[in-house]
Amino acid sequence: MKLGVIGLPNVGKSTLFNAITQAGAQAANYPFCTIEPNVGVVAVPDERLDVLAKMYNPEKYTPTTIEFVDIAGLVRGASRGEGLGNKFLSHIREVDAVVHVVRCFEDENIVHVDGSVNPARDVETISLELIFADMETVEKRLDRARKLLKAGDKKTVAEVALLERLQPALESGKPARSLDLTDEEAELMRGFFLLTSKPIIYVANVSEDEVGEEPNAHVVALYEIAKAEKAEALTICCKLEEEVAQLDPAEKGAFLAELGIQESGLDQLVKACYRLLGLISYLTAGPKEVRAWTITRGTKAPQAAGKIHTDFERGFIRAEIVPFTTLQELGSMAACKEKGLIRSEGKDYVMQDGDVTLFRINV
Repeated sequence: MKLGVIGLPNVGKSTLFNAITQAGAQAANYPFCTIEPNVGVVAVPDERLDVLAKMYNPEKYTPTTIEFVDIAGLVRGASRGEGLGNKFLSHIREVDAVVHVVRCFEDENIVHVDGSVNPARDVETISLELIFADMETVEKRLDRARKLLKAGDKKTVAEVALLERLQPALESGKPARSLDLTDEEAELMRGFFLLTSKPIIYVANVSEDEVGEEPNAHVVALYEIAKAEKAEALTICCKLEEEVAQLDPAEKGAFLAELGIQESGLDQLVKACYRLLGLISYLTAGPKEVRAWTITRGTKAPQAAGKIHTDFERGFIRAEIVPFTTLQELGSMAACKEKGLIRSEGKDYVMQDGDVTLFRINV
């Protein structure tokens, strides 16, 4: 999983990235501070693993992870090469989803590339640049597909039909993800590698004074934009999260409690990104290792086993499964077995989030 952190220059992207990864990405008060994308890996918070770790006291504790890419600030004209333009657009093309950081606080000491704070304008600036880039991609692909169609290639009929729906939508300023698609069309569009087809989460970056307060007008405006696009939105103080990330776990909990916050903004963001990509985790547990494995929702048991090792998919016999909630309630696998609550599932079983699983294989 690779998520791109984007936004205008100087809105708090690198500060958020530092908080996410504690990787020390450069953050400064001037545009184009980030040129080459910084990459960091962060664990997906999963309290279930903590419970299993207490149960088994394993040698290893392995959460699932997400890779974040801090992409340099885009500016108006990026699709035509302005700023650092096309290079940045190519970095966005390589990620699975986008985290768009939008400045939602006033501070005369921090410069804004357009001179004032205006979330609607800022979102439109970046959205239009991505749309312009996609319009060029769609136009070239449509020209090529129509030529194949004239040559009698019937396989391109569906592609031409979808591209002809996409073109006017993009021209009217709508992102590709705003289209209602069938499963077949969604699969086809994945092959177009469009920037605006990426799932997106908007992050409203607020000041430390506004944490826990009623949302300001900038935040409200951003949430309205997200709602119209059927996108997710979160409110985070990037500066505060950077400070929290440097505390040890015990201090972090006490600090958040003092602020009246149950869960850090970063934990909320990571979980939201996980949901955004339609991902779930199944769990494996034993004295050697407690681990979460990432799979796409709808994955069947043999393919889930293949995440551990390709041989496991080929030699799959069955999966022995107990839901995490059942295991937590009874306290041990032995108790679950005694009550007949460990299920034996075959090749057609669709894995569920939180399945504690033992695969039986024959290789």
